[in-house]
Amino acid sequence: MIYALIVMSFIFVAVGFMVTEKNAKYILSGYNTMSEDERNKVDLKKYIPYFRKFHIFLGISTLILGAALTHFINENAGGIFLVVYPLLAYVYFTAKSSKYSKERSTKWNKAGVIILIGTLLFVIGLLGYGFKENELTFDSKSIVFKGSYGETLTEPEIQSIELVDQLPNITLKTNGFALGTIHKGYFKTQKGDIVKLIVNSDRKPIILFTKTDGHKIYYSAKNTSNQDIVNEMKNTLPNIDYKPNNNETNLRN
Repeated sequence: MIYALIVMSFIFVAVGFMVTEKNAKYILSGYNTMSEDERNKVDLKKYIPYFRKFHIFLGISTLILGAALTHFINENAGGIFLVVYPLLAYVYFTAKSSKYSKERSTKWNKAGVIILIGTLLFVIGLLGYGFKENELTFDSKSIVFKGSYGETLTEPEIQSIELVDQLPNITLKTNGFALGTIHKGYFKTQKGDIVKLIVNSDRKPIILFTKTDGHKIYYSAKNTSNQDIVNEMKNTLPNIDYKPNNNETNLRN
């Protein structure tokens, strides 16, 4: 998470220095689509310093506050902050920037605020859905992964179940949600395999379900011990091949 915070902070600061009076009509969003008459109504000499100061502050505050949340709370808090904070900041920035126009309520300014607020609400909805726990339930015939990217595995579809110490090395998210310690969807491993992750937390060991077709599902509960889940599955679904984990005792939560 700290690397993501550093990269985003650097980008914000860089953007602040990137836009100048000379190139604004080419790269400054909103301003670059105005007609010449509309541009003449914008006080660009005062707007550019405001634009630069805002992005420098945004970059520095993103790094400091995001790192503090990650360190003192957890990676999930830092991840949520990294997504929501810049959007909130840009809503404020766009609303305040209207004072640099001779027509204080410009069409592009109003549209920008509306789009940003809509985007913010959409992102908050996605975060709420993504952070909702995907529960795992089972009976004597099947195992059910509920929620997003969920599926039902019948006993004949399961080749083996085991507890593993960590996830495989992930190189790419092909279709899914990933923020902080939460990973849900399909991901590509360093070996080139596509695996499904339904990881609600960083609890270890992680449950690995290997299907008879070779596909793998990694699951970790939010509040329940993964070791306890497997122990209960052994009683409910005794005919499945449960591979041993030598570190079960040491890794039990």
